[in-house]
Parts: sequence; structure tokens; C-alpha cells
Amino acid sequence: MLNMTSTFKHASACLALLVLPSLGHADTLNEANTAWIMTATALVLFMTVPGLSLFYGGLVRSKNVLSILMQCFAITCGASIVWFVCGYSLAFTDGGSANAWIGGWDQAFFANMGEDSLSGDIPESVFALFQMTFAIITPALIIGAYAERMKFSTMMVFSMVWLLIVYVPVTHWVWGGGWLAQKGLLDFAGGTVVHITAGVAALVAAIVIGNRKGFGTQAMPPHNLTMTVMGAGMLWVGWFGFNGGSALAANGDAGMAMLVTHISAAAGSLAWMMMEWIRHGKPSVLGIVTGMVAGLGTITPASGFVGPGGAVVIGFSAGIICYFATQAIKIKFKIDDSLDVFPVHGIGGILGTILAGVFASDQLGVFSGQGYNEGMVMGSQLGVQFTGVAATVVFTGVVTFVLLKVLDLTMGLRVTPEQETQGLDLVLHDERGYDL
Repeated sequence: MLNMTSTFKHASACLALLVLPSLGHADTLNEANTAWIMTATALVLFMTVPGLSLFYGGLVRSKNVLSILMQCFAITCGASIVWFVCGYSLAFTDGGSANAWIGGWDQAFFANMGEDSLSGDIPESVFALFQMTFAIITPALIIGAYAERMKFSTMMVFSMVWLLIVYVPVTHWVWGGGWLAQKGLLDFAGGTVVHITAGVAALVAAIVIGNRKGFGTQAMPPHNLTMTVMGAGMLWVGWFGFNGGSALAANGDAGMAMLVTHISAAAGSLAWMMMEWIRHGKPSVLGIVTGMVAGLGTITPASGFVGPGGAVVIGFSAGIICYFATQAIKIKFKIDDSLDVFPVHGIGGILGTILAGVFASDQLGVFSGQGYNEGMVMGSQLGVQFTGVAATVVFTGVVTFVLLKVLDLTMGLRVTPEQETQGLDLVLHDERGYDL
């Protein structure tokens, strides 16, 4: 009997040792989580090149298609290096000189990042690369506002400097332990960090640089909607990595984030299609894919906090509200945000960030989410959400405006009217997108 008891104790101890690594210790590598975040990283990069490239490329006129593809590709390369040099460190370092407003310099040039370095239970190299893909797509989104008229050299300087002085600080505020994180802002995958910053910057850029030659007096239809739909499909697939990967684990949060992402995209597509059908008598291909992007952008900040019921409401709201915002910007205010970056991403990011504070509640029946953090109720959470939105809008708007004005005085923002008529493909790159 004693031998059996001793054997049982030894077996129990061995079993405990085997189980301990799976209990989520921060210093223990989780291979399943690592594999998922590596996959998600590839999906998010896929969103920019080729997804966003094709989506935007099809929307411009044929004489400018290569300029859009070139801008997306060049931003991907440039943002990667900026992130390596200091972007990651200033966004996510929380020691040394870091404070509530900006991170420190301890990890500039990815210092002290070895094969065994961990961020939580995944390699820090994987976390840094995953976040790099977010830093890539955010300035790339902005190019839709000034498409067909900005100098390539100015675009590159603007994108890289903007990444450092707008995107990086806001990232630290929200995800790097900064002041908005301390307040308890709910932004799972980038409502403030990605969509509001890109959307507001796009609106400011469209106003400062001015409208395209002929805007409002001549038709400027997309030259290749087939290309746009292909890009839209890639964005939809890639968004599973964007939102699902933001759980930083292969778990239920990631699964629910992916589910609500898909539901919101579908609801946004149908809502936009419905609005066009009612107002114009026919649904358009451009409308349904734009509604999809609106649904995806709007669910992004809420994706890890809401359930499927909330996602349906968020998606339908996005399709309708972003549709009317698009009409208002171009028709009422006559602002040439060429590819509708602000009304889709900016308005969508604002709407989604606020609605995250509503549908995260676990008291809404079928529309319930995972519940608020301890000490929060809907009123206090909405206060934090509005604070995050307001701070991001004001900071992004002011800094972007100043940066564009400085670049206009030093480098010049746009090509000449004659060059704009000829098209940026030939003028800036000496190439044609099509030579039939």
C-alpha cells in the first residue's frame, strides 16, 4: 500500500511538471500561439501588398495605376526600416526613458532582441514583426486621399515622418502602456491607432493639397473594378490576421475576433448595397466592396470585446453611416478625398471605437460582449472611448497639418497641372501600367 501511495505521488509530481509549461508563464514559449501570430503577420502584410495595392490601383485612372502600386510597395519597404531603427522601441518600450506619452530608446535597432527573447509567450521578434505590418498599412491607407496628384518624393518623406510623429505616439498611448491604456480604452486591433489616425490624416491631406484637376466637372471613374474586387477579397481574408492576430494567442478571443470580423464585413457590404439600391435603383460592385471595408474597419477596435449580435449592428451601422459620410465629403463639402479614406476609415474607426464601449457590455442579451474591465460600467467606458477618439482626432489633425505645410514650403506637395494631366506613371516613373 505504501509503495502504491509513493508511486502515485511521484506520478502526480511528474504530471504537474509536464502541465506547468502550458499554464501560460510569460517566460515560457507557446508554440501554438507563435505559429498563429506568424501566420497572422503574413496575412496582415498580404493586406498591403498586394491587397491594398490592387484595391486602390483599380480605383484610380489608368494613367496613375503604377503610381499607386509603387507608393504601397515603397511605403512597405520604408516603414519596415523606420520600425526597425526606432519606431518599435518608441511605441512599445515601457522602461528607461519611456513615459505615458512616448516609449523609450532601449530597443532601437531591435537591440537585445535575440532568438530566445519573448514578448509574453511568443518570440519578441514575431511580436515586433506583427506590429511592423500595422505600421506599414496605416500610412499606406492615407495615399488614397491624395492619389493622382502628390509628388513621389514628398509622399515618401511625409509617410515616414508621419509614421514617427503620429502613428508611433498613438500606438504607445493605446497599446504600449501609455495614458489611454491606463485609462482603460478598448481598442482591440486599431480603431484609434490605425483607422482614426489614417482617416483624419487623409482628410487633412486632401484639404491641404487641394482637389484633383477637373474634380467636380469631369467624371473620374475607376479604371479597373476587377482589380479592385480582387484587392477587396485579399483585404477581407487578410483582416482575419489583423483582428484575430491581435489576441496574440491561438485562443477563444482570436476565434471570436475572426467570427465578428466576418459578420461585420458581410453586414457592412449588404447595408451599403441596400443604400445604393434604394437611392439609385441599382446596386454597384464598387458600393458592395466599399461597404465591406467599412464593416471591417468599424469592427476592428471592437473585435475582441463584442459578440456576434453586436457585430451585426456594428456592420450595418458602418455600411449606412459611412455611405452618407462619403456622399457628404464629396458632394456637400466638395473635398477630393479621392478614394474615400476619411469617410470609410476615419468615420468607421470613430464609430467602432465608440460602439465598442456599448457592445462590450455583458448585459445586452443576444447583443452582449465579454463584459467591461473591473470597475467599469457603460457610462464610464463610453467616457474613456470618447476621450480616446477626441485625443486621437485632435493630435493627428494638428500634427499632420503642420507636417504637410512644412513639406509644401520645402519640397512642394503636388505635381504641376500639366504633369497631372499626363499621369503620374509616366511623369514620376517613366512607365505605363498598360501598353496595349
